[in-house]
Amino acid sequence: MYVTEQPKERALLVGVDRENSGWGLTESLAELERLATTDGAEVVGQITQRLKTVHPRSFIGSGKVKEVATAIAALDIDVVIFDDELSPSQQSNLERELGSARSGLKVIDRTALILDIFALHATSREGRLQVRLAQNQYLLPRLRGMWQHLASNRMGGGVGSRFGEGESQLEVDRRMVRKRIDSIRQELKKLHAERTTQRASRLQSGIFKVALAGYTNAGKSTLLNQLTGAGVLVEDQLFATLDATTRRITLPEGRDLTLTDTVGFIQKLPTTLVEAFRSTLDEIAEADLILHVVDASSAERDQQIEAVLVVLEQIGAHAVPQALVFNKCDLLGPAETAALARSRPDGIQISAEQGKGTENLLKRIEAAAAASSSLIDVLIPFTRGELVQLAHERTTIVSERFSEDGTELQLRVPAALLNRFDPFLLTRP
Repeated sequence: MYVTEQPKERALLVGVDRENSGWGLTESLAELERLATTDGAEVVGQITQRLKTVHPRSFIGSGKVKEVATAIAALDIDVVIFDDELSPSQQSNLERELGSARSGLKVIDRTALILDIFALHATSREGRLQVRLAQNQYLLPRLRGMWQHLASNRMGGGVGSRFGEGESQLEVDRRMVRKRIDSIRQELKKLHAERTTQRASRLQSGIFKVALAGYTNAGKSTLLNQLTGAGVLVEDQLFATLDATTRRITLPEGRDLTLTDTVGFIQKLPTTLVEAFRSTLDEIAEADLILHVVDASSAERDQQIEAVLVVLEQIGAHAVPQALVFNKCDLLGPAETAALARSRPDGIQISAEQGKGTENLLKRIEAAAAASSSLIDVLIPFTRGELVQLAHERTTIVSERFSEDGTELQLRVPAALLNRFDPFLLTRP
């Protein structure tokens, strides 16, 4: 029996160059092409327009709509992907005006494309629920405009069509979508409570918490694997991993800490995704240190840094101490490496894939962890052996000796554990 591979859908990208957008249109469309490729499409063309403000009815001007329709027919296009989020009315109008150029044509935007990729890559129960929540929030205001479109082509699979997996969208109305959103939120609330309990346990343990954050495909998962041997999936794709992964690591000085990898960020990250992944992103907001991982070899490096900072502010993590980690420095030449060091003297240059520079990174983490703890001297009676054990498991022991009255220790103690040792202090921090 031979299994034939389904032909890739042919995609046409449409972008608008607006003033003060921060990103160049060429770079933004290149990223959109990577997103489309990740989702299984073959990009065969792109159309651009320069506008001060987008057209309220069709996003692009009427003349450009005709140009897109001509390209659809000439290039045998299956799906048109806009680089910005379309309003429900804009999407409905475009589907109606462009639909005559090709039967079964789909018109989607960057947000729908990203949601589709998330649906493709979500593996855990929480991840799938978070994606379903974001999809339904996106779908709700578009139901009216989607009815005729859905009836004509039945969203027959492929790019931009993994909405409501396992059920027909024709049977969905606004009331049912709202009910589904409420149901998903309740399930996520339960999982959030479990995650909160786990985080509270880590907080009470006094373990220093480090979170990896960064633009998608910056190499966060590779770095997690390099430092912890976690074995997390690593692929040269956007959003290859979605689920938060936490591993314990022991620093050279002997201190234990946790290292958490989370979903990568991207420019124009859909607000529905930020809300849906709130509980996962809390891992970043509640960390003691954020390692902001950057692809040093990217031509859009500075813009990507800014995009990450915007999302960190959105989730309330902008006040958490950060260390800027420039990954993939093995792809830079000597002159580029030197220029990066001059422009970003606070940055740590590494190659997670090759393991280069990780010693300096660990030293930076050690310094941050030490700054978050207090140096104390204690005398613990022999009858309180559990505190000595706690000191060995959850603090950094500078010195230890035994006397007639008990065990004398000099410790670096996290703030969360200070009260446990307070009755036995010899010196105050």
